[in-house]
Parts: sequence; structure tokens; C-alpha cells
Amino acid sequence: MRYLEIAVQEGKRRAVLDILESEGIEYVVSDETSGRGYAAVVRFPVPTQAVEPLLDRLKRAGIGDEASVVVINAETVISEGFATLRERYSRGGQTGSRTSRQVLRTKADELTPPFAIYTVMLLISAVVATAGLLADSPAVVIGAMVIAPLLGPALAANIGIVTGDSRLKRTGFTYQIAGVAMVVVSSIALAMLARLAGLEPAGVDIVVATELEERVAPNLFSLAVALGAGIAGILSLTRGFSEAIVGVMIAAALIPPSAAVGITVAWGMSGAAIGAAGLVVVNLLSINLAALTTLWIAGYRPQGLFEVSPTRTPTYTYAAIFGIGLLVLAAPLAGVTLLDFHTTELQSAAESEVNAVLAEPQYDELESDEVAVELDGDYPTQSVDRVVVTVSGREPGPEPGLADRIYKAIRPHSDGSLVVEVQYVIAEERGKNATAEAAVERGRRTAAAESRP
Repeated sequence: MRYLEIAVQEGKRRAVLDILESEGIEYVVSDETSGRGYAAVVRFPVPTQAVEPLLDRLKRAGIGDEASVVVINAETVISEGFATLRERYSRGGQTGSRTSRQVLRTKADELTPPFAIYTVMLLISAVVATAGLLADSPAVVIGAMVIAPLLGPALAANIGIVTGDSRLKRTGFTYQIAGVAMVVVSSIALAMLARLAGLEPAGVDIVVATELEERVAPNLFSLAVALGAGIAGILSLTRGFSEAIVGVMIAAALIPPSAAVGITVAWGMSGAAIGAAGLVVVNLLSINLAALTTLWIAGYRPQGLFEVSPTRTPTYTYAAIFGIGLLVLAAPLAGVTLLDFHTTELQSAAESEVNAVLAEPQYDELESDEVAVELDGDYPTQSVDRVVVTVSGREPGPEPGLADRIYKAIRPHSDGSLVVEVQYVIAEERGKNATAEAAVERGRRTAAAESRP
């Protein structure tokens, strides 16, 4: 429920009262004596669903920006007339409410902090996210998401589009672009310092860290977070859900990938940087497209088939830009997704074939320890580089012909050229029970055999 207070300008008092009476709204009127051009102050409670249509009707009657309107949350209204009004606006269904366009703009504006505070919070988030990715620490990365103030800007831009608020739209897009740029630049600086200090947790190939690898080679499933965040963000404003939790979702889609861009740039890995940057742009487009679409579906659009609204064309234009951009940039993600499926299938098939080969009588002394499909590391669109098969046995040398035998068994499951590498480890007998333990010894006691097409 809402409680409205409207300061009505001279000559508009009767028009306002006629509208309220036609709606069956109980009101209180008092004279306004401040001498600021207002004739009266009208106060009345209404269901939340009634705020937007009522304000729109008052605007069409000439009660526009010159009037002063205050909308306040009301806890309880005890009135038989109000109960009838609420039933009419809820159409006999739930009394849950949709926030009016006017209140929606205010809430989006409140969630967008002053730029100085926004900058400081994002810089802190960038430092924490970069440290978390370098340390491969999920907990630290989550901490960076919690403090990033990205919810307001992400929603303000689209609310500005559908409500025709150019200031809100401009602020939202400016904050989003500037925020991502700040995170990337800060991450580059911090990662450069870490590299100069010799803090390379994963050696030369920094992206083998799990938290970083999934951001530089994203697949289509990465879109789920961004799309869900955009939808949930609008619902949090229009239906009163928790904005804090939704803000973490939006930060999850933007902060870690932006930090990954900075880290890979600092390490000079252009392909990985392109992959992470592509994920950032795709997530930005996804969040905005999902938010704009949700606003449209929720009814924040021009009403009436023949209504001409200044927000209709901009809404369609931005939706087309977001949608086309997303389709174009999502193509590489689809390729990565197909590669993931192919890699999983190849590994499963390779494990079955290796077990079948080693089950043959001549290989009774050998056992399969591990079968791994390795990619070539050519980010962001990788390909299968080789299949590494690790077998254990008591003899310290390779088994003649085994690599070729395994290669011929695995080759039909691969679409392109394939390298199969067989590595041998020594199974040592220890203890009274003569238990065989796989002891991987690199260098002197490890033998390897490769089979190529």
C-alpha cells in the first residue's frame, strides 16, 4: 500500500478531486498557504497497483511536473472503502504489487551510488578479485562480488530506457562501462606487481588455476549467470525481493572476468585475454537484454495497440542492439561448449578403449592409472592436443607396440588429428602384504612412448 501526498497547483484542484472521486478514492484536502503557487495539498491511500495508472491519469489531466508528489509506504489502512478499492485493483487475485514507473526510477537512482564511492568500492573489489584469482581461492573471489556496487547501474540504464529518463539511462551506461574499465586497469596493475614480485602460483601458464581457467575459455553456460542476474535484478526492484543477493549475481558475471582480463594481459597471454574480454562483453549484453526484456514483460511499456510513445522506438532499438551483439559474440562460446562435449566424450571413450586393450593377455602386468585429454592451450578457442594414458607395471620399461595399439583403438573416436602418449610408472611392492603402490617417478625411472598418425 502507498500513501500519496500531492501539492496541487493553482487551477488544478477540481481536476484532481474529480479524478479521485471517479476512482472511489477517499482523500483529505487542506489549503496550501506557503505562497509557492500551490492551491491545496491532497492526501490519500491507494493500493500499490493503483499508483502508476493514477499518476498517469493525473498527468493526462494536466497535473504534470509542476505538481509536487510524495509516495510513502503505508503499513495499514483501516477503511471499508479502501478494501473495496484494493479488491478492484487486485482483480480478485493476489494483493502483491508491481512497483510504479515513478517509484521504480527513484529506487534505481538510490541504488546507484555517487561516482566517488562507486569508484572506491570497485577498486577494492578489483584488488580482492585479482588476489582471489591469482591465489585460486573461490572464497576470496566471492568476497569481491559481495562488495561490488553493480546492481544500480545495471538496472538504471534499462529503467531509463523504458521510462524515457535520459539522465538515468546515461548514468547507468556510464557507470557500467567505467566500472568494467576500472576493474580491468586495476587488475593489470596488481597482476604486474605480482608477476614482478615472482608470485606465479601456476608457473608460466597462469591460467591453469581453476578460478581463472573457466573465465578465459567460457562456454554457453556462462550466460546463465548474467541472464539470471538481469531478470532477478528487475524482479528485485519491481516485486520487493532482496537487492543485495541479486547484486552479488551481477557482480559474479562481471567482476571475475574483468579481473581475468587484467591478469592475462599482465602475463602477455593475448588469446586468454580475448576470451575473458569476450565473456565480459557477453555478460554485459546479457544483463542489459534480460533486464530490458523483463521490464517489458512486467508491463513497463507503452499501453494500447495504437499508442505512440517516445519510449517505444528506443526500447526496440536497444533490445535489437543487445540481442544482435549477444548472438554474434555468443558464437565462439558455442564452439567452446561443443569442444567441452567432445572432450568429455573422447575421454570416456578413451578410458573404455584403454581398459579393453589392457585386458588382453599380453598386458596382464599393466594397469591403467589415468587417461587424460589435454588441450593445446590456444585460448579462447582451443582444440584437442593429445590423449595421455598413464599405465603402471612392475617392469621399468615401455611395452613394445602398446602405444600403437592404444592409438588404433582411440583414433576412431576423434574427428581430427590425434596424438596418443603412453606414460609408464613403476608399481613397487612394499610391506608384508606385498601391496602394489603406484609411484610416479619423473626423469630417470619414467618411460614414455608416443603414437602419432
